[in-house]
Amino acid sequence: MDKKNLKRRIAMSLCGVIICAVSVGIFKIAALGVDPFQSFMAGLDAIVPIGFGTLYAITNAVLLVFALVFDRHYIGIATFINLFLLGYITQFTYEALQKAMPDPSITVRIICLVVGVVVICFGSALYMTADLGVSTYDAIALIICNTWKKGKFQYVRIITDLVCVILGVVLFLMAGGLFSQIPTIAGIGTIITAFFMGPLIEFFNVHIARPLLKNASSS
Repeated sequence: MDKKNLKRRIAMSLCGVIICAVSVGIFKIAALGVDPFQSFMAGLDAIVPIGFGTLYAITNAVLLVFALVFDRHYIGIATFINLFLLGYITQFTYEALQKAMPDPSITVRIICLVVGVVVICFGSALYMTADLGVSTYDAIALIICNTWKKGKFQYVRIITDLVCVILGVVLFLMAGGLFSQIPTIAGIGTIITAFFMGPLIEFFNVHIARPLLKNASSS
């Protein structure tokens, strides 16, 4: 990999993670459900009295140790960009949106959900196409599937996602959350991200992310 190509991949990873972080903040202000790992983080955030950015970094550091012990192949530059930046940018985005929209209507929340889905798919396409490592959470399913040979990835990922959502809901309720509030962390947004992100990510891969990388290689 030449230097120019590597620089382009690092830039794509950085931009992808930042865009994904902003999207999670948008999901949180929509309060209609987030992706499975963020459901777990929302439950953890409700019960642990520290800032979301710091909590995200600590949680991912624990998962990083797991990945380093069992298969460090999946750890790269993008893993550390994700670990140190995503939580803090998400916290900043959410707090800024809260100030701008302290009491959003259901229409605004639905618009935020749609925008959040599109934005996270765009960021994911950049981040994944750069191919400089995966998030520590993504590494878990890959290790179980490819290193431990314990099933096909799609089924292992469904199980890990379900575990995250269940743990998130349990932690949220333990922290004093109401049953009626569960859809804010595990709702329609969670279902949409689970079933509809793939095609949209592939759309951005084909039309934006891969051409960006191809142009860097050919120039």
